[in-house]
Formats: sequence, structure tokens, C-alpha cells
Amino acid sequence: MSRILIIDDDIASCKTLSLHLQSQGHEVYYEHDVEAGGQVAVEVKPQLLILDIRLPGQSGLEALPALKKSLPNTHIIMITAHHDMASTIKAMQDGAEDYIHKPIDIHELDEAIARILDDTREQSRKLTVNNSKYDKSEMVGQSSQMRTIFKTIGLVAGSPATVLITGESGTGKELVARAVHNNSAHADGPFVVINCAALVETLLESDMFGHEKGAFTGAIARQPGKFSLANNGTIFLDEIGELSIGMQAKLLRVLQNKEFTPLGGKKALTTNARIIAATNVNLPERVAEGRFREDLYYRLQVVSIHIPPLRERMEDIDLLIQTLLARVNKELHKHVDRIHNDVLDVFHRYPWHGNVRQLENVLLKAVALSSTNTISMALLPAELAATFAVAGTDALATGSDDANAPLNSLHHMEKHHVLRVLDAVDWHKGHACEILKVSRPRLRRLIKEHHLAPASADLPGAVDDFVEAD
Repeated sequence: MSRILIIDDDIASCKTLSLHLQSQGHEVYYEHDVEAGGQVAVEVKPQLLILDIRLPGQSGLEALPALKKSLPNTHIIMITAHHDMASTIKAMQDGAEDYIHKPIDIHELDEAIARILDDTREQSRKLTVNNSKYDKSEMVGQSSQMRTIFKTIGLVAGSPATVLITGESGTGKELVARAVHNNSAHADGPFVVINCAALVETLLESDMFGHEKGAFTGAIARQPGKFSLANNGTIFLDEIGELSIGMQAKLLRVLQNKEFTPLGGKKALTTNARIIAATNVNLPERVAEGRFREDLYYRLQVVSIHIPPLRERMEDIDLLIQTLLARVNKELHKHVDRIHNDVLDVFHRYPWHGNVRQLENVLLKAVALSSTNTISMALLPAELAATFAVAGTDALATGSDDANAPLNSLHHMEKHHVLRVLDAVDWHKGHACEILKVSRPRLRRLIKEHHLAPASADLPGAVDDFVEAD
């Protein structure tokens, strides 16, 4: 198993924990102060250190940064009889991977040790994550769909043609727009964004075209609009499908004549800004319904670029993970560069309805909560962990992929599915209840009925104790 060092001034606690951990096959050492514990740690190089906060001489909390530096491959769990928020936060910030209160719940400790050591043993893949070369405007992809998009950007960037970008929310439409701008003759000019769904019509008109002093209540000075600000550059009209019919007419005039009139103004102004629009709605359908002008639609889609949803280009997942991890690492000042194989399997199975934006948010949360350089299953949201739990459900129905194998009882299927879900979420009962759609009392009854327990709870009476301890 693993080498575990306990540093705790409570002699009885050390002996009790040592006996328990040895019964599970671990090699256990213990000392009662930081100085003696540090000497043992250098000699035995433990995989796990259980460190008390209140110790004679230097406290565990004071020693934690130095211990992390001298034992970079050792995982640390803090234990304390003092329940205060400040020390918990400080311990987690300084590198502790868990924080357990005394009197120690042995099952809580077992779960923490199992999770941490399983993360260490679990097969994982090291990714090529170069934080220093991160570029937030970089687009990546090796699928045929993305290669086609890159070619189209190369062909259209040099011309002033209007571009319409379509695709579901979160697919990266603004990144495509920026790529067109950055590779155009006006790359040094401004790139101005307007969210057509963010403002009511009056405010949107002022935002687009500007206003004169006194044009409306509160207009105390002349204000240039974004079409003026985008001169010699690009204006990106996001969510163009949400424009009102009135605003559509005014935008059509800009596309036709390259001119517009500010609110309250009497003189038309001109713009040479290149127009790129984007939408996640079906514009031809809206044209048929009379909700979008047909002439504006054809003016906008001189060149059309469609971005497929992530679920249709899953071969890009690994490359996206590397790129997004570089972005997240730089933002959070971390260096997470490993990911468990079962997590990668989940990422490849999950349908990603929120597309690349959802993938980035999942990685952001995982990196923020990770106390190591590895993303494990325990760091995933419950709905993603459910993908891993349900992956083998069809096989469970027969116990095999073989259609001729004997069928199992509903009781057998229930037992194995509940255990699979619990293992997938590292026995986090809140997440398990959410996936299984059962209450906590119901989950406790299922655990007791099927005699389920974490892999580490192999002592006599563990099931009953585990259920009661919840």
C-alpha cells in the first residue's frame, strides 16, 4: 500500500490511527512535533502526511509551506480540534489537500485517504500545457470542419466582404470574428463588439450610432457611437437575430450606403468599418416567419461561416483541453498538466450542450479546486460524473456485452448501478442523490440493503458504521 506519516501530539490518537491504517495495509510512522516528524519524512518519503495544526513548538499550519516545499510529492491532510474558518482557508491555500476536524470521523478520513491515494495511483495522461505561449484569441482544432473554417478565414480576411457567423452558444463565434479581423488589412484598427440582445431598442440605437446633446433625457453631451469608433477596423454584431424590425432597417442602410445618423442628429455620418455578424438562431426560419428582413439577411451573409457544435467534432477535445488549461492556469496562477484517463473518457462521451464555453467552465472549476497538478473524477460536476457512472449501464443489464449472456435480476442491477454511481463521485452522497434522483434517506437504505461501502471500508461492521455516520 502506501507510506503514511502522522504528526500529532496526541499519543493515543497516533496509536489508534496507526493501528487502523496498518490494518488496511499501510506502512505507518508517527511523531509528536514538527522537528521530529520532518526528520522522519526526509528518511521515509511518505506518500501521505497527516498533520495536526496545534503542536508543541512550531504549529502544523506554520510548518505547512516548508513541508510542501521539502516534500513536493507528499500529499498532506490537516487535522485539528479547533474549528475556525481562517485556519481552514490558510491550510488549503498553503497546499493541504483536505482538512478534517477532531474527533476524527474514521470514515471521513478513510474517504479522504482513498481519494488522494487513488488519485496518485490512477492512470493519467500528461498534457502539453504551455502557459507562457497562451494566446486568448487562439483558435485550435484538427477536425475537418475546423480546417475548413481556417481556410475560409484565410480566403475572406483580405476582402471587405460582410461575414455572417452561425453556430450554437459557446462554439466560439467571437473568436472566428477576431480571427477574420486579425488577418485583415485593418488588423491594427479597432475591433468593436455590440451585443444586439443586451440593450433595449433606444439604448441600442444610441450605442450603435451615437447621439447628440439633448437627444433624450440624460443626454448631457454628444456621444459617438460604435460605428464611429470602429472606423478603420471591424464591428462585430453579436446575436444579430435579436434586432427589432426597426433597428434592422437602420442597419440595412449602413450596409447599403455605409452611412448612419446619430440620435438627435441632422447630418449623416459615414463609416468604413468592416461588418461581421453572428447568431445562434435560424435566420432563414425567422425570415419565413416575418421576424427578420430578407434583404438584410442576404446583405449579411455575403460570406457565411458555420461553427459546428463540439459534440460533432469530438476529435478536437484533447487539443481544446490543452489550450483551455493553459488559459485557466494563467488566470488562476496554477500549473495543472495531468488528467485522469477516466476523466478524458467522460469528456469524450459527454454531449457538451454548452459547447467549448461549458468545457472551459468545467476545467476552470476543476483547476480552482485541485490541490495537485491533476484533474480527477472527484473534481467534475455531478452531471459529468454521471456520464462515467452510466457508461456501463447497458452492459450491466446482462453483465456482459454478449447478448446471449444470462440476464440479471433488477435487484442485482440496482446494487451495481448504485455502487457505480457512488464510486464515480467518490462517495459524495449529495452528488449521488442528484444523479440517482433519490433522497438521502433512500440512498442510506440502498447502501444498507445492498451492503455497500467504499473500497477502503473493509473492517467488520464498516457498512453499518458508514450508514450511521452519514
